[in-house]
Amino acid sequence: MPPDLSALPKAHLHLHLTGAMRHSTMVELAEVHGVSLPAALTEEWPPKLSTVDERGWFRFQRLYDTARSVLRTTDDLYRLVAEIAEDEQAEGSGWLELQADPSGFAAVYGGITSFTELLLDAAEKAARASGIGIGIILAANRIRHPMDARTLARLAAQYAGQGIVGFGLSNDERRGPPADFAPAFRIAERAGLLLAPHAGELVGAESVAASLDLLHAGRLGHGVRVVEDPRLVGRLAAAGIACEVCPSSNVSLGVAPDEASVPVRALVAAGVPVALGADDPLLFGRRLVKQYEIARDVQGFTPAELAELARMSVRSSAAPPETRTRLLSAIDDWLGAGGYRVTPTRMGSGVKVMPKASWTPLTISRARDRRSAVVALFALVRARVCLDETRAGAGAP
Repeated sequence: MPPDLSALPKAHLHLHLTGAMRHSTMVELAEVHGVSLPAALTEEWPPKLSTVDERGWFRFQRLYDTARSVLRTTDDLYRLVAEIAEDEQAEGSGWLELQADPSGFAAVYGGITSFTELLLDAAEKAARASGIGIGIILAANRIRHPMDARTLARLAAQYAGQGIVGFGLSNDERRGPPADFAPAFRIAERAGLLLAPHAGELVGAESVAASLDLLHAGRLGHGVRVVEDPRLVGRLAAAGIACEVCPSSNVSLGVAPDEASVPVRALVAAGVPVALGADDPLLFGRRLVKQYEIARDVQGFTPAELAELARMSVRSSAAPPETRTRLLSAIDDWLGAGGYRVTPTRMGSGVKVMPKASWTPLTISRARDRRSAVVALFALVRARVCLDETRAGAGAP
């Protein structure tokens, strides 16, 4: 039985606010608010998508906008963020960077500033309830006027250090070249924000080069088409600039023909940090753990390599230093325990060693009781010594 990847601690760095909504929540809110959903979002969900041309992207964007339209009240927004945090906690995320474009919510939530403040408050409450850290990346829309991007950059700068951790650029990469948005990114850069534009998804390596040169990108949304230029790959590796690779999204949108063709292995082998992401699970039908399963089952990543993918996600994040340290330590624990958990139960001065047949996957927490974690790991070693006894007690073959 392979290790449970939901027990692998990780950071999730590429997740869009609307696209992270539960399908059941979208359907329920649509009924409550009288929103008519197309068949592609109901009985035909998840929809068949392709963005090989602008018409295909338009259909994808229209479905996305329809899904966002079910959010009508403050309670809806708070519910969305709370459920996202719950889902991420269940997937093993210890840190989440949630991306949102306030301009898409402004009409419903009283403007971009009002929406941003609501989102930050919702994220803070959801983080406390779920026990995971949440940072917000405000993203400009590249099909809107570049002046709008400057307004959003100033908004992001205003709340830098208060929950906003980065500034991005999203939507159809074939429109809105990076040069148009350089002034906005300078504003965000001066505020000390992480700069993470989408690049190298629908457009080739030249988009990545422009994002590095003109936007001073510190991380790339997708970035997979950088493999078209080996010298640029080397540049990313030398600078330690991570690509937020989203395998299910790449296949669904036609960026890659199949899961085996998504260049996770090629990027890692070249020394480029990779942070796996789910992008828009609402439209692609798959969340974060599935991306790690693709790396394992399709691309042959070993447990040690999967742990390193998780480490890269943490190191490439904007998480506070203490959060990074805690998650990196927990990843080591997961790998050291083989991806399985034992239940340390004090019996006098000893530890109850659970029969192997009854082990369940987990991540051993070091945050509350480091000594208990060490005891639990030691119990795994003792389990081999006590194997005959535990088999007899469990009736295991």
